[in-house]
Amino acid sequence: MMKRWLLGLAVLLTGIWFHSASLPQAVADDDKGWVQLFNGKDLTGWKLHDKPSPSIVTVIKKEKDGKLIAFYGKLKDGKEVPLWRVEDGLLIGSGPASHLFSQRDDYQNFVYRVEAKINDHGNSGQYFRTQFGPGFPKGYEAQINSTHSDKIRTGSLYFPTVKEVLVFDQLHKPDEWFKQEVTAIGNHIVIKVNGKTTVDWKDPKNTYTKGHFALQGHDPGTVVHFRKVEVKELSVNK
Repeated sequence: MMKRWLLGLAVLLTGIWFHSASLPQAVADDDKGWVQLFNGKDLTGWKLHDKPSPSIVTVIKKEKDGKLIAFYGKLKDGKEVPLWRVEDGLLIGSGPASHLFSQRDDYQNFVYRVEAKINDHGNSGQYFRTQFGPGFPKGYEAQINSTHSDKIRTGSLYFPTVKEVLVFDQLHKPDEWFKQEVTAIGNHIVIKVNGKTTVDWKDPKNTYTKGHFALQGHDPGTVVHFRKVEVKELSVNK
């Protein structure tokens, strides 16, 4: 009986070791390697294009104690509206369409996750391997959307022509905190919402290989909050 028990234990431990060894180390060890992209205090590490959308004439930076804390947009009628701001430890996106980009532009293989909530009828996105530019940028987008008129919901990889990466079920309520995690290794993309896998897809064209991260404010009706934005970069053996 003891020999049989020891044999079973050995098989189990071997299986666990094999599973961990088959993954990049950063994925196998979930507690290590995370870098916070949002520090909860200001917009250090982030930038906005000076022409984020046609309705915004000028981007205005606001600082406190020498730190950038907000981007506002000046509209054609002269009104100033908040686009991205830090309040009470949260990163908030609102106003006309705009995208907040990471300063770094060389993210390639990684786990990239956010803790977010979005208002009723709001629309946002978690972009990765994205190009810096005006308007809606080129790159992959993990959708953030609970009740917007666009039926493509949170958990989707926003490739409207590829149906197997689209989610149409509501996975969280408006104004409810949730976690969305993107793992990108080469052309293999996995998206999880609150731990549930919604996308597991290999892009046959390997469309985007590296770039910025970006957070989206889709339209004037959107108010999106982020309390955590973090990345774990992966070393992939080729």
